Amino acid sequence: KRISATGINPLELIANDQLTDYEARNLNTNPTLPYDDNTFDAVTCVVSIDYLIHPIEVLKEVRRVLKPGGKVIISQSNRCFQSKAIAMWLNMNDRQHLELINGYGKYAGFGPGKAFDITASVPGDPYNNPMFIVELSE
Repeated sequence: KRISATGINPLELIANDQLTDYEARNLNTNPTLPYDDNTFDAVTCVVSIDYLIHPIEVLKEVRRVLKPGGKVIISQSNRCFQSKAIAMWLNMNDRQHLELINGYGKYAGFGPGKAFDITASVPGDPYNNPMFIVELSE
C-alpha cells in the first residue's frame, strides 16, 4: 500500500511515519506533482487549498495523477495563517469557501463536488472549530 505526500515542509514530511514516500515541494512556485499519470485511487489536500496561488493548475495535476474513477478530498476550515492565505479567502464565509473550491474543481475538469460538514461536536467546548470537506471526481 502506497501513501505518498507532497508538501512544503520537509520536517513535517520526515516525521510522518504513515508515508511510504514523500517529496518536499512548494506548489506555489512549481505547481506540478512528482508522480506518474494514473497513479493514485485518492488524493487529499489537507487544510491548504487556501494557501495555493495556482489552485486550478494544482488540481489539474491531481486529475492527471488520479486513476480513472479516483477521488480528491479537500479539507478546509475557516482557521488559517492569515499572512499566508490568498486575500480572497480571508473575505469569504464557510459556504463561499466551499463554492470556491467547487469552482476550482470545475475549471480543473472535475464534475460537481460534494460538500460535507465534518465539524466535531464536543460537549462543553466553547470554541467553534468548523471543518468541511469537498469531494471531487470526474
